[in-house]
Amino acid sequence: MEIIDDILEQLSSELGAVLESLKVSLGRLRTGRANAALLDGIRVDYYGTPTPLTQCAQISVPEPRMITVKPWEKSILQAIERAIMQSELGLNPQNDGEMLRLPVPQLTEERRKGLVKQAKGKGEEAKIGIRNHRRDANELLKSAEKDKEISEDDLKRALVKVQSLVDDGVAKVDDILVKKEQEILEV
Repeated sequence: MEIIDDILEQLSSELGAVLESLKVSLGRLRTGRANAALLDGIRVDYYGTPTPLTQCAQISVPEPRMITVKPWEKSILQAIERAIMQSELGLNPQNDGEMLRLPVPQLTEERRKGLVKQAKGKGEEAKIGIRNHRRDANELLKSAEKDKEISEDDLKRALVKVQSLVDDGVAKVDDILVKKEQEILEV
């Protein structure tokens, strides 16, 4: 029974990682309101080294539609501005010599629908990941039964538990997607 518990525990942590990854990737999707997480994936050329923006500047959200980026050193202000403009966020930085202001424009209806479609694609990727982890867990359980480490009855009960964990994971993905869709479509 210990082998079953280990497999179920491993599956549970893998599903948690899939859900966390989904939340992070959805956090980077631009909605109508300002969010510092939008800039998480941006890397700045900092003395020849691609450095995450968060490690070379202070990012804040003073207003619902404005993000400010204040670099630790004024010398990298241009590099930060360039990195933001090269990203696919569609934000146009306003440079005042001290900091960058990033107004977050209102999204068009067409853009909102495109973002919802993108979010659903990321959700489907997460569900595929969950199903792949289910397959791996089922294979481990079946090989344990084949090697006579667990009985056939234990295998059947464990497979039901695996499916239950997977169903919970898929339901959580759906919940996350519904919330993100509401956030994107909110005007």
